[in-house]
Amino acid sequence: MQEIIKNSLAKSVTYLDYRKQVTDLLKEGKSTGNEQSEDLTKYSELNEVRMNRLDKTIQISEEVKIGLSNLQANYLWIVISEGWCGDAAQLVPIIHKMAELSENIDLRIVFRDENEELMNQFLTNGGKAIPKLLILDAETLTVLSDWGPRPEGAKNLILDYKAQYGVVDETAKTELQKWYLHDKGVSTQNEIMALVEKVEKQLV
Repeated sequence: MQEIIKNSLAKSVTYLDYRKQVTDLLKEGKSTGNEQSEDLTKYSELNEVRMNRLDKTIQISEEVKIGLSNLQANYLWIVISEGWCGDAAQLVPIIHKMAELSENIDLRIVFRDENEELMNQFLTNGGKAIPKLLILDAETLTVLSDWGPRPEGAKNLILDYKAQYGVVDETAKTELQKWYLHDKGVSTQNEIMALVEKVEKQLV
C-alpha cells in the first residue's frame, strides 16, 4: 500500500492546480479522465459553475473550525476525484476549505483514472465511486480512515430512489443536487470532522 500511495502522491496536485487542469481541459472541449464524450464534457462544465460558486459561498461551521484548529497530529488528506463527477464538484471544495483551516492538514488531489491501483484499494460496493477522501498519517503514510463518495443523507437518497425506480436517472441526479444545495455542506463537514476526531484520539 505504501508504494501505491507514494506513486499516487508523485502524480498528485493541489486544489488550485486541480481546478486549473479541469478549466484548461474544458477550454479544449475535454473532460478529465480516460473517457471523452459530450455528456462528460457537459457535466464538467456544470461542475465548473458549481465549484466556482462553492469556492465563494461555502461556510465552515464554528464547531468544525474549532475542531480543526485543535488538531495535534499531522495529516495528509488525499482526495480521489475527476472533473466530470457531480458529487466531487459538491464535496471537494468543502474538503479544501476544511484543510485550509488547519496547519496540520496537507491536501493533495489525484485523478481517479490516472491512479487505478489506489482507487482499487477503496472501492464502494465493488465500484470506483468518487470522490474518496483518504486520511493518512503524514509521517508514515498509513491510511487511518477514508470517507466518501457521499455523505449519509445523499447516499440514502440515491439508494431509496434506486430501490423505488430501479435506476439512477437524470431525475435522481437532479434530486441529489437539490439535496446538496439544501444541506449547504453541513453533513460533509460533520462526518469528516467526526472521523478526524476519532483518528486523533487514537494517535495523540
